[in-house]
Formats: sequence, structure tokens, C-alpha cells
Amino acid sequence: MRNGSAMPTCPDGGADLDTLADADLDALSFGVIQLDGRGIVTRYNAAESRFSGRRPEEVLGRHFFREVAPCTNLPAFHGRFLQGVRSGALDESFVYTFSFTPRPVRVAVTMWKARSPDRFWITVRPLEYLEKRTRAAVPAIEQNASAEQETLSACARETIHMPGAIQPHMALLVADPVTWCVRACSANAGEAFGCGADDLIGRVLGDLFPATFTSEITQVRARADLAPGPARQVQLPIQLGGIDYLASVHEHAGNILVELERVPQDRDFAVPSRAAVRNAVSRLRSVTDAKELAQAVVEEGRALTGFERVLVYRFDRDWNGDAIAESKVEDWEQSLLGLRFPASDIPAQARALYVIAPPRFVVDRDYAPVPLLPGDRLEGVPIDLSFATSRSLSPSHLEYQRNLGVNGSMSASIIVDGRLWGLVIGHHRQPHYVAPETRAAVSTLVEAFSLRLEGVQADDLSRRYRQHVAAQAALLDRMAGAEDLAGALLHGPVTLLNLFDATGAAIVDDREVCLLGAAPDQGQVLDLVDWLLGQEPAQTSFATEHLSHLYPQAAAYRSMASGLLAAFSPDRRRALLWFRHEVVRTVAWGGDPRRPVGEAPDGGTAVLPRRSFERWLEEKAGSSTPWETWHLDIAKALADALDGVVWRQNRQIATLNAKQEELIAVLLDKEKLLAQKDVLVREVDHRVKNSLQIVASFLQMQARAAGDPSSAAALQEAYARVMSVARVHGSLYQAENVEEVDIGQTIRRLCEDLAPIAGDGRDLVVRAGEGLMMPYRKAVGISIIAAELITNAIKYAYPPGQTGSVEVRISPDADGCVCMVISDQGRGFPADLVAGVGPGGLGMRVVKAMLDQINGRMRIENVNGARFTICA
Repeated sequence: MRNGSAMPTCPDGGADLDTLADADLDALSFGVIQLDGRGIVTRYNAAESRFSGRRPEEVLGRHFFREVAPCTNLPAFHGRFLQGVRSGALDESFVYTFSFTPRPVRVAVTMWKARSPDRFWITVRPLEYLEKRTRAAVPAIEQNASAEQETLSACARETIHMPGAIQPHMALLVADPVTWCVRACSANAGEAFGCGADDLIGRVLGDLFPATFTSEITQVRARADLAPGPARQVQLPIQLGGIDYLASVHEHAGNILVELERVPQDRDFAVPSRAAVRNAVSRLRSVTDAKELAQAVVEEGRALTGFERVLVYRFDRDWNGDAIAESKVEDWEQSLLGLRFPASDIPAQARALYVIAPPRFVVDRDYAPVPLLPGDRLEGVPIDLSFATSRSLSPSHLEYQRNLGVNGSMSASIIVDGRLWGLVIGHHRQPHYVAPETRAAVSTLVEAFSLRLEGVQADDLSRRYRQHVAAQAALLDRMAGAEDLAGALLHGPVTLLNLFDATGAAIVDDREVCLLGAAPDQGQVLDLVDWLLGQEPAQTSFATEHLSHLYPQAAAYRSMASGLLAAFSPDRRRALLWFRHEVVRTVAWGGDPRRPVGEAPDGGTAVLPRRSFERWLEEKAGSSTPWETWHLDIAKALADALDGVVWRQNRQIATLNAKQEELIAVLLDKEKLLAQKDVLVREVDHRVKNSLQIVASFLQMQARAAGDPSSAAALQEAYARVMSVARVHGSLYQAENVEEVDIGQTIRRLCEDLAPIAGDGRDLVVRAGEGLMMPYRKAVGISIIAAELITNAIKYAYPPGQTGSVEVRISPDADGCVCMVISDQGRGFPADLVAGVGPGGLGMRVVKAMLDQINGRMRIENVNGARFTICA
């Protein structure tokens, strides 16, 4: 805040600006701007016009912060203005740097409320012009290939993670992790603490920040949560001198780094709502196609951030980049969609930084970097800013943005399976500030995109892999039973061409060649195999999509075999080869991919960012579509299997004749044994059946002859139990599989035998399907349990004289067991007997014994009568 009255006069002590006419304002030596409360320019004097290079008529009526000077659309400038307007007491003085080209300028800015309603003054006084730390602009010239390669190598060695400076909208403190003493700071850091930057060196963080801040950082460090990487940064809102800041803290390379950023007030800068972020992420999760997913993330990313253009930039295996999705404002004619950019545009060290660093935002491409004090080294070691959000960018990159027509920008890494897959890139033609909440939303959105993309690609890979494995399995199955191995692989419903989308194939076995599809002739294939066998180091598999580039003789058949996938047997006597035809492609580059070079200020060579991004077409011939890495694994496995089948066939042929007679003799002996066994089984069955029939008949006769009704009933019950065993025996012998019994059929016959016990007025209903098989031992146990429970139900379920039914249901359950339910609609089990002994205690003990033998379980319920559920 400035010191002075509520209605201040001109900052230099001269006339009151509110009393000056336009001609008087134009006579002043410093810039004067008058705005209304919305930020619209109402007056603009001659000094400010000369300073900014804009005529008053180009400025009046326009929004100063968003249109005239968008580099001021920051919390430190526009935010101060808005806060003062809201309070009705705008009164601010501060130093600001305008990023003018070619030289930035530091100015003293004063803002206060005018006497007229809804009018506010801003004065601008130049203090000093700064040297901008960028590479000299030199004309692009063509150099020889060696010079260009040397230049690209020099570019790749640039230490972009240690620039010695930061972007000016933030401040940075670098402290010792043991003493917490400030070892270095950005030249603008003193503003937050009301002192000079030099005065901060040697100060302890605990003396500079609120106690809550130092306490939180102490706790975080104690938990070892403060570490390199965007996910391990701690962000804390704090107040310094009555101003709100966001402090971002991380520890890296032996330093604690504290970044300070003045935060917007009262939503002065648009931030997405939580619902908007949630809906954006939800949209990504619902997409199942990679191309649609990329388009969704650029559309949602532009809606969240307000960038005029958002791209998905995908790296290929050579690190060239393709713009595969784009969302942009309609009035930006330049489109990058479908263009390819060479790997040199994003060199290796930049890609390595993208893997570990947080999303990067540039508010103003032409910013003047703020240097670190007392220098960019501590004890001779450069300060590593890899994870600093405020890290200054490479001058080469900023020049690249200028040539592309981009000012504000962002780039967020797309990490898939731990590897840099691509970038989500935002472009703005003017400076563009993105608030901390929005930056966090971008991180969430891109992480969600990365995870969903990983899933979509994994599903696609799994589908294609399963198809190939199924084809491989079919070929292996045919090989295992084939006498002609080549025929098994080259003919039939599944052949070698069903693998890898190949258009031709060949099998080489001890210099014998068999061909399939569009392939070179036999002599050419043998020459190719000889070349492969001569490669050092020796390989058992090989793949290329541009064979003629590596093996010039292949140019003769380039159209049919530009792609080659080969796999050799372990002894390298046999080989499987797949071919893919040539695909002539037209690649649309974003400008000429050959990097121009020129003379650097030190007399060496320097890479100049490309000045043109016009569509530059290149025809690529002599290549096929590329092979997948896992193609080699399947091909090698098939070659190994081929070798194994050949070896086994040779061994089998050598022993087959020797075993033939022995096998015939064994078969004859087995036929005799089977015949004897069949006779024995029939005899045993006959005797068991006769014995059971005799016992059953005896019991039935005794029951008829018994004068005592209770004795007759007991004998009849014993008869039914014997018949249940007989029925099981009959089912076993009649079954095609002697190990299993059709339990439904067995229980149905058992109930037919038990029906006479029920008498008149009592129905015995059986519901059991055919073909429900179970092991013989369990079938016996289940039958005995059924006989006991059905007999009990018939005897005790209903009062004497009352009619009713007993129902038996047999069905499988979800666990693969057989369940039998015996139920009635009678009076039910007494409550105190449900869990234990029922009427006829001996019968229930038999049931429990059978359950233990067959490892079964039984549940007793009173549900409109008694219900027994047995599962085994």
C-alpha cells in the first residue's frame, strides 16, 4: 500500500490527475492510464502510448488486463486492482516487469481511486531495461550433416533442469535441510517478506514463515512424505504481510525448495468447480476407444483451463510426435491436427524431465527470467529445479513457441506403464494465467486420462494377443498330430498367415523352403536366411519394418516384403519367416523436420527452432507397418515348438516299430482280462440282486402275516430300506459309467417303493430331472437318508386321518453339489427338536451317520410344515 491521503495527487508530487485535461496528461513524462471498475480503458496518455507502442485509439474502450496488456492478468497486478475496487480503497504501489521485446523493462506501478465515480488511475514509470537471457537470433543456414549432428548433440546436453532462474509470477527460497537456513532465493523473493532478496540469505525458515507452516513441514519431513516428485509436494496456504500466498514445498538434491505464489481472491480468476472436474473425469472413464479418449481429454482440458487450443501429442517409437487430437477456438485458423514433429523438437533430456516433473505452465512466453541469488550454484553445484513449478524454461523452447505463434502454454505428461507416452499441450496466443486450483484439476484430468488409456490399450492388446495365441494353439495342435509339418502350418483353416497380419510366409527346414502367400522366391529366401545367420551377435529372432534399408538385396522384392519377422529353432537349422508388404505413406510434418543451424554468439553452432510450421509432406517408401514386440515372443515359441515336434517325431519313429509288437500283445491281454472281468461282474451282480430280493420278499411276507399293525409297519419300513439299497445297486449296474449313479432316477424308483407306506390320502411327489450324476458312494448315502426322512414324514408329518403330501426335489446348486429337499405341509418339527433328535431317534442317528460319511450337510426348517435340505 502507498502512504498518502485517500485522494492522492500525482505520484511525483505534481498536479492532481483528476484535474488534468487530456492535453495536460499527454504532457506528463510517465505513463497514465484511467480505468473503470471493470478494467476498461477510459484515458490513455501519450507517454504510455510511446512506452507500450499502442496508439490511444487502439486501446480506449478495451479491457486493459485481458486485451491491452494480458501479461498483467495476474493476481499480483489485475488481482490487486480488483481487490482494491471491491474494497473501495484502491491504493497500491509495486514494481513490475513488462516483457517487451527485445528488452523487458522494470517499472514502478501505482494504482489508486480517482475522484470521479467508478474511475481509477494507474501510473507507470520505467525504472530500468533488462537484458533478456535468450539466444541470439541468427539467420538459419544449411550446414553439412556432421555439423548438424554435432549441433543436435549440443542441444541434447542443455541442462534444462538447472536454469538458474524462475518465472516471475512466483518466488523461490532454497534452504538447507538440516539448518533450515536460506541458501539461495529468487531476486523477487524479498517482496513477500518486505525486505530485499539479499536480506533473506542466511535467514531461518522458521523466522520467515508462520509457526503453523514450519510445524506442518516438520511433521511432513518426520513422516518422510517430503520428497521429489509432484505427488510428494506439500502445498500450504499462508499469509505474509496480510497477503495470501500458496506455498509449495518439496525436497530434492540436498535442498528444501519453497515456492511462493500470490493466490487470486474471491474467484477473480476462473477456476473449475469440483463438479466440472468430476464430470470431466467421469467422461474419460466411460470411453473405450483410444482415439475418442484423446478427443475427450482435449475438449475437457480446454473447458477447464480456458486455453485456446489443447492437443494430445503422442510419441512414436523413434520419439517423433504426432498431434492425434485437437480442440481449438474457431478463430484460430492454424491447426496442428495430423501433423508430425521430429524427435529433435523435444530432446532426450526434456523427455526425461517430463517423466518425473509436474505439469508445466508458462504464463507469458516473453517473461524476463528472475535469477537466483547469490547465484545458480551452491558450493559449486548447480541448483536442481527439476520439480519446481516455477522453473524457467529453455530459451530455445520459448523461441519455438514464438515461432509457432503461441504465448501462454501448458504441457502435462501422459505416463502409460511407467513410460512417457505423450503430452497434453495447451496453447494460447496471448499470455494466459492458470490458477493453482485449475492446475491441480489439469493434473487430475491427465492422470485419469493416462490410467484410462492404459486400460484401453491393455484391453486392445489383450484382445489381439488372445487372437494370436488362439491361432498359435491351433497350429501347435495341428503340428502335434501331423506327419507333414509344413502342410500343417501352410494349409488348412489356420495357417501362418493368421499370425501377425502377415501377407506372406516361409518355412525353411535344412535348406528346404516352403512358401505361402506373397513371398520372395526360394532362392531369395535362402539368401535372406544366410544373411540373418551371419549377423553378429547371433540371434534366434529378428524383426524389421524396413528390410531393404538393412539388407539392400531385398529392394528387388520390396513391394511384397518390406517387413520381415523371423524366428529360428535353437539349433538354427529351421526357420519361420513372415513378410509384410510395402506401405507407401505420406507423412505430414509440422514444417521441414530438418533442423536449421546457425552461428552461436560464442562462435560455435546453435540449433535454431524452426520458424515455419506449415504442412510439409514427405513420402516414405520401403517400409511396412511395424511389428509388435510380443510378435517376436509368439514367433520364437512357435519355432521352438516346431523344433520340439521334429525331434519328438524322429524319436518316435525310431522306437515305434520296436514297441508295436509289445503293444499288440498288451492289447490282446487286456481284451482277455476285460472279458473275464465282465463275466465276474455279471455273476456278482446276479448274486447281490438275488440276495437283496430274497431279503425284501421275506420282509414283505412277514409284514403281511403280522397280526400287530405296529409290527407290520416296522417290517414294511425295513422292506423299503432294503429296496432303497437294491435300487442304488440296480442303478449302478445299469449305468454306463460304473463310478457314477443317476441320483434323480434312483430317488424316483425309491419313492415308488415307499409309496405303499403312505397309504390312502397321502401323496408322495418326486421332482427330479434326468442325468443328474453323482458318485456311487454318495448316491448310497443320499438314498438311505431319503428313505429315513421320507418314511418319517409319511409317519409323523400329519395327524392320523389328515390327508397331505410329501414332496421330494433333487437339483444341482451353485457350488456343484446335489441338493435334495424333502418337505411336507404338516404340523412341522417340534421347536426343541429342530436342531437335534426327531421322532424315531434311531432313524435320525442313521441320517447323521450317513451325512458324516458323504461329507454332506443338512438344514431343518419349519416353513409351512417341515423341510429338510441335504446337500452333498
